[in-house]
Amino acid sequence: MPDTPEILPLGLDGVLVRFTTQFSDDANLAAQALAAALEADPLPGQCEVAPGLGSVLLRFLRSETARADLVSALQERLAAPAPRLPAPRHFLVPACFGGTAGPQLIEVAQRAGRSETDIISELCNMELRVLALGFAPGQPYLGMLPAHWDMPRMPDLSPQVAPGTITTAIRQIVLFAKTSPTGWRALGRCALRPFAPGAEDPFLLRPGDRLRFTEATEAEISALEATGDPMGGAIRSFPK
Repeated sequence: MPDTPEILPLGLDGVLVRFTTQFSDDANLAAQALAAALEADPLPGQCEVAPGLGSVLLRFLRSETARADLVSALQERLAAPAPRLPAPRHFLVPACFGGTAGPQLIEVAQRAGRSETDIISELCNMELRVLALGFAPGQPYLGMLPAHWDMPRMPDLSPQVAPGTITTAIRQIVLFAKTSPTGWRALGRCALRPFAPGAEDPFLLRPGDRLRFTEATEAEISALEATGDPMGGAIRSFPK
């Protein structure tokens, strides 16, 4: 990761602060810290902040500031001591694996050189960090997984996966927020809904949160889904 991130123009009203062109935990944490700091203390003219895996998109109102002035203010902010990340929230999420909920679990286990039972046990014993939200509203990218999880996306798309589907590729987990086609391999399903449009805060997860799966049966997940509660039986703890 470079000592000084790049500040790149993006469209008519945006700049991209890029910490890296290849994923690293340090770059991801730096992007999350900058985004949190800009949300807490906005720059003049700032109207939107969106952290990615290793970058931050910052949009501004052209009626209130010029790009050059925004970049200058950003450079001052980046030269200051690195901001602290907010304390993460922790989520324990029931999930079922394999069968119709996770039709590619067998293939993932074979590619990883593990048994299906070992893959499930390993996943449920890892605390995954929310690296970014994207592709669909509130949809989390979780990771990073160990090296034996480094497998590509599938060559062909699955026509549709249901909300709550737990998928994997390139050492990450994506928990689908809505019905979607995907090239990621499906491992299982949970009743947690990362995007709940009717809730006071429709995004249940935020970058930096921690999530761990706990194994449940498919019948238990179906029963949790039937309640309509977007938490889907998840237990959440807040920082003190």
